[in-house]
Amino acid sequence: MRKGSKMATELITYKKFNDIALANELAGVLEQHAIIYRVEEESTLFNPTFYADETAKDYTVKISADDFIKVNEILKNEEAQSVEAADSDHYLYGFTNEELTDLVSKPDEWSEFDNLLAFKILKQRGVNITEQTIKQLNNERIEQLKQPEPSQSTWIVIGYLFALLGGVLGVFIGWHLANSKKTLPNGEQVFSYVEADRANGKRIFYLSIVVLIAIFVLRILNTN
Repeated sequence: MRKGSKMATELITYKKFNDIALANELAGVLEQHAIIYRVEEESTLFNPTFYADETAKDYTVKISADDFIKVNEILKNEEAQSVEAADSDHYLYGFTNEELTDLVSKPDEWSEFDNLLAFKILKQRGVNITEQTIKQLNNERIEQLKQPEPSQSTWIVIGYLFALLGGVLGVFIGWHLANSKKTLPNGEQVFSYVEADRANGKRIFYLSIVVLIAIFVLRILNTN
């Protein structure tokens, strides 16, 4: 992590990679521009599907939420020259105008290079997409991403079941439903689930804790 006066600033996930080389490449760019960052290795051992792969790891690059827009611009400038040198046989040249427009409206789903190249191809084809239009599309995308996930009724039922049975998984499910957040491309963080699901998550979490403590106490009493 780069050291500096902003060490106490909370750092949140900017990008996640499954290749450490890609994470280090981004870290190098951040280092050059004096951006405070941290690279973390995350194991994906636990997931709701109960599938465990000990070799599966993600590498998360975290920065301050205040730096998101600045870093977006830095990466955009970094890729500008690469875009100008891109060959005409690049796969994006096979996209229709509608597909390219959809691409530039969802920058969070594509690399900065792809976004810039799509914009360039549209201009070459005479499609008038101004920076103001892209800004509007991006704002609309932000509003879409702010919307919470659909009701998690299945996981709520599973959570209550594990909570009553004294399973530790109930604690994880409850905490996740209650506290999970998603980070938007502009650095803003919003809760992932609707208020009702979050409320159920809190109940599942505390119920799981109470049941686990009760089981622990009963076991102690039974051994005496």
